[in-house]
Amino acid sequence: MNHARSKADALTIVLVHPRIPQNTGNIARLCAATGLRLHLIGPLFQLDDRKLKRAGLDYWPLLDVSVFASLDEWQHQQASVQSDRWWLVEVGGRHCYTDVQFRPGDYLFFGDEEQGLAPTWIASHADRSLHIPQCGVRSLNLSNAVAVVSYEALRQLDWPHLKTP
Repeated sequence: MNHARSKADALTIVLVHPRIPQNTGNIARLCAATGLRLHLIGPLFQLDDRKLKRAGLDYWPLLDVSVFASLDEWQHQQASVQSDRWWLVEVGGRHCYTDVQFRPGDYLFFGDEEQGLAPTWIASHADRSLHIPQCGVRSLNLSNAVAVVSYEALRQLDWPHLKTP
């Protein structure tokens, strides 16, 4: 599959302090299969963790992945990315993920598996916060949540650079 495209047009998955290697590996596999960029914001577990390898490290050569030590470092290095291109996915998000219009070049932020995104960060970007409808559980598994929102964004964008059988 050819993932050649403009970096400005690519959707980017941003994982803020992911804690579970298997989730990150599954998300890496999703990004490799769909041509999404992946930004990992630390602190992180060891990227050579055997659980990460088992879940998807063999897909890493196919990825456009960047690693940042902290959210501050990400914001500094990505200063040209306007916050109107950010979508923060969190259980208490203001909008349902299917009710917004995604655009090429958007950034989809997901917090860690235990605490999610920082409440102060969500509050300062509340108009850009999304939720996935659910009942009966605290939250979905991180890799499942990333897949759900990513595929909706790709669907809205008419499956850019993806082939269907």
